[in-house]
Amino acid sequence: MWRFDKHILAQFDFFSIILIIPLVLTSNWLINEAVPALAQKQTAYVAIAIIAFIFVFFLPIRRMKWLIPIVYWANIALLFAVEFFGHSRLGAQRWIDIPFINATVQPSEFVKPALILMLAYLIQKNPPPKYGYRIKDFLVISFYILLPFILIAKEPDLGTALVLLLLGYGVLFFIGVYWKIWVFIITTLLLISPLAYKFALHDYQKVRIVDFLSEKPSYHVQQSIIAIGSGGLTGKSKEEATQTQMKFLPIATSDFIFAFLVERSGFLGALAIILVYVILILHLFSLSVYNTDYYIKIVSISISFMIFIYMGVNISMTIGYAPVVGVPLPMFSYGGSSFLNFMILFAIMQNLIAFRYKDMYDVRGTKSFL
Repeated sequence: MWRFDKHILAQFDFFSIILIIPLVLTSNWLINEAVPALAQKQTAYVAIAIIAFIFVFFLPIRRMKWLIPIVYWANIALLFAVEFFGHSRLGAQRWIDIPFINATVQPSEFVKPALILMLAYLIQKNPPPKYGYRIKDFLVISFYILLPFILIAKEPDLGTALVLLLLGYGVLFFIGVYWKIWVFIITTLLLISPLAYKFALHDYQKVRIVDFLSEKPSYHVQQSIIAIGSGGLTGKSKEEATQTQMKFLPIATSDFIFAFLVERSGFLGALAIILVYVILILHLFSLSVYNTDYYIKIVSISISFMIFIYMGVNISMTIGYAPVVGVPLPMFSYGGSSFLNFMILFAIMQNLIAFRYKDMYDVRGTKSFL
């Protein structure tokens, strides 16, 4: 018989959930103003994500850790399947058709939690020595990072691929790698970057970089900057937010939703949302620093890095300080896949924290939650 143990509440990290709520509510308010139909879909995505959160939270993750490599390689298999059976849109082959229900799935989104868990699994099995991983262990872990990076970049989806790359090596930097290895990597990257630009990037990716480096920003960025500048200190009313209401601001509910936010709520509204992100990032970072369990350390620091990367790139893009890439504002931009991914990662982290000291099953075999 299932029974819930109230002591689980003592371990549950309520603070991170409290910080997510204003992001979700503000996002839904903005999306509803721009396109009410999308707001209804976003509400459905949030409901699905909450159900997924509850389901994942109650999984015996520590007892199922033997499944982590299987999940990782299953996701790699899906990325290979994209190469041969993928569905193309706008010149990119990133999706797989799901038979009978007329829907598609983007495997690159599922790779993120799979990679994070795989890194936790590998590092827990082989913790770093005093001065960090040496070359052999570094190369082994790098293989698991670079494999999905190459497959996703080939689709092409350079934005997602780079997020995975930064995430993977950010975790390694945090956990510890011998300093000479980092010096060698940075030197090599500086030397080969001109060749990578010339031969590895697609034409549209080069155009984005050229637009970014040119004195005059692209049309999308120009409209975004106008929306941000017109917001002032406290923002405009719905009727006066012409950049969004008259459709000058492109993709106002997803890629450029930060510009929409500033137009409606001004500098103070934007500052409030940024502060929420900063507090959330620092809170997750503290969870990682003050925990000795490598599963908790890796998952919490990974979520912290992901939010920082997504937020930094998205906001920089809207004000012209980064090339325009399809990187959403985390748990804020319209879309189900990204939000669901973050909720699954938070559920994994909460599970690892709440059930750290006891198994989900007591010694008598009675099913319990602590």
